[in-house]
Amino acid sequence: MKLVMLARNPRLYSHRRIVEVARARGHDIDVINTLHVHMNITSSKPTLSHGGRVLAHYDAVIPRIGASITHYGLAVLRQFEMQGVFPLNESVAIGRSRDKLRALQLLAREGIGLPVTAFAHDPRRAEDVIKEVGGTPCVIKLLEGTQGRGVMLAETAASAKSIIEAFGAANMNILVQEYIKEAGGNDIRVLVVGGEAVASMMRTGRMGEFRANLHCGGKAEAVVVSEEERRTAVRAAEVLGLNVAGVDLLRSNRGPVVVEVNSSPGIEGIEQATGSDVAGAMIAFLERHAQRGQTKTRGNG
Repeated sequence: MKLVMLARNPRLYSHRRIVEVARARGHDIDVINTLHVHMNITSSKPTLSHGGRVLAHYDAVIPRIGASITHYGLAVLRQFEMQGVFPLNESVAIGRSRDKLRALQLLAREGIGLPVTAFAHDPRRAEDVIKEVGGTPCVIKLLEGTQGRGVMLAETAASAKSIIEAFGAANMNILVQEYIKEAGGNDIRVLVVGGEAVASMMRTGRMGEFRANLHCGGKAEAVVVSEEERRTAVRAAEVLGLNVAGVDLLRSNRGPVVVEVNSSPGIEGIEQATGSDVAGAMIAFLERHAQRGQTKTRGNG
């Protein structure tokens, strides 16, 4: 197959691994900086160009779109979809996952376990929002945050109210969630590819840090998930329409709860912790499913 990866930094472990595996399996793959692509949105013949070269004749596109360039990255990906190029993850699905509020609403509609979550535009409703999630301590998240950034633990009602009001004054949207104390500062990342949980690890936050993200200094080790946890992760990816997803779970007293679904999950930590060939699973999925014109959305939505 002829593949193209949309990625700004080809030197990242995840991107290098995907390229190495694709080439080892006999495929051609180009890595293109998403922001260097420009589009010609012409009726009946939309095109994409990079460095003066028209991007055409690809069988599949692997989007590795950073959160900071979501809007432009999804526009580029939609253009590939409209040309009939099969995406590892579709633009609509990535858009759902990047909108944390929308993602939670979709997951809640399908009955998937979630932390109690509240959202309000008016910061004057801070006390009501805090009460809705069971009081303090509570977790406050920026809707645009990623990799653990923009996530705070408010241990008192006064601190929670101050944080909510400060973000409201800055016109920044936030979610307030219950704090799952029994999780003990640990979370579980399940890597889902093509409706299967291909790897899972437990992440533990560093001393004094409630966030378990590896980017925040957390440590990872392989973990065997329960059947309920596996089903929850697979179903969460399915609900958002993601072929590849990193689903983050907490073990609560009422069962697994989903805290986030990542559409461009890093694979370094989970491959090193588990020894699993996650990059290989991604390429194998494309080998099984990538056919021109088989994009479900064809850029719609």
